[in-house]
Amino acid sequence: MIENIIWPALGLLVIASLIPRHNKVKLPLMGISWIFFSIHWMLQWKHYYELEDYVNVFLTIFAGVFSIFIGYLLIKKDRLLFRNINGIDTLTSISMMTTAAAIGGISYFLFAKIPSLNLWIISTVTDQTVWMGSSLGILITRLDWNLISVNGYKVEIILACTAIESIALFLGIIASVNASFKRLATAFMISVPVIYGLNLIRNVFVVEAYGMTWFGDPEMSFYIAHTIIAKIGSLIALFVIAYAVFKILPEIIDMIDGILNLVGGIFKNDG
Repeated sequence: MIENIIWPALGLLVIASLIPRHNKVKLPLMGISWIFFSIHWMLQWKHYYELEDYVNVFLTIFAGVFSIFIGYLLIKKDRLLFRNINGIDTLTSISMMTTAAAIGGISYFLFAKIPSLNLWIISTVTDQTVWMGSSLGILITRLDWNLISVNGYKVEIILACTAIESIALFLGIIASVNASFKRLATAFMISVPVIYGLNLIRNVFVVEAYGMTWFGDPEMSFYIAHTIIAKIGSLIALFVIAYAVFKILPEIIDMIDGILNLVGGIFKNDG
């Protein structure tokens, strides 16, 4: 089924990442990988449109178009791939991005698509949310493998409540960098465990605010706690964590600059 194209796409991304840079198969295989990846993203917009999540509609369409763009340049072996501006090697940036997409994608989709792993991570986060809430003196109750309650108000823990998206993103980016084990381990420790711990605090805050109606009625309390305060807090935390990771692994900045140079080169040529 075409809905499962993510698995061959990720498989090709992994293989392309492992092939030595000077192997003539590497570029076209990376290109095909990104084309497959684009198909997956192009299939997602309808789901988010039905949920009226227009931000993710835009993001999925953008990801699909961008993946096609990268795939086309790689298959064509466009000369823009071989630019070197201010010491930034565009092709190295593309290779790093391919590795990041492979590792990050596998880290996320294993839990998103495989039922046993999906159940395990959600159940684990539910357990630890209850434990943390209880440790803070909150009367929080676990009702089911993914259902908790405060003051009789129930909250379902879903995959998005596990922070696996952010964790997978940082895992992929960190794994794409060719650096010493010490730097990689430090970047990992200040990102992944911190994100996981902050997410548990976020879950406890949202459930407590909802159950104890901190901001008026239950629905308004959930909206303000979850959609406004927790979302803003998460964005600030991710920004700070990303800044710290970039300081430890400046190669990531070089990768981003290389991609921007590539895009800039396209518009410059068009102009």
